[in-house]
Amino acid sequence: MKTQVRPQRKVIVIPCSGIGKAFGSISRDATYEVTDNLRKDNTRTLCLALLVSGDQDSLELVRNNKCIAVDGCPLQCAEKNVKLAGGDLACSLRVVDVYKENRHLKPKSVTFLDHDGQEMASALADKIVKKVDELLGDQ
Repeated sequence: MKTQVRPQRKVIVIPCSGIGKAFGSISRDATYEVTDNLRKDNTRTLCLALLVSGDQDSLELVRNNKCIAVDGCPLQCAEKNVKLAGGDLACSLRVVDVYKENRHLKPKSVTFLDHDGQEMASALADKIVKKVDELLGDQ
């Protein structure tokens, strides 16, 4: 009797758009660090605009995989849109919470993150990785 192998699911990390905002850039940089380097085999990201516009592939992805929303500001657009899409929201992280834990960091640049912005992105990436590992341990 053959055992049916279920394809490994990925954790979908969805950053906010936050264009032109330092915390939005931090959200995206942290997400890319996780999906491109730290947990590239177990995660993936998608553009929030595709989800908002109702792109079928994006909707299917968030509905069939655990999702982590990473928001730059208190409006929490990533979290809200994953929920609106019927996505499987496992966790919501906010850059502002990382800032509260690292008040000595004062990111100023938006286009390219300065040292403090990079430090905040790294701290946020660590939080994302911990949650990804936790979620993958449940599979």
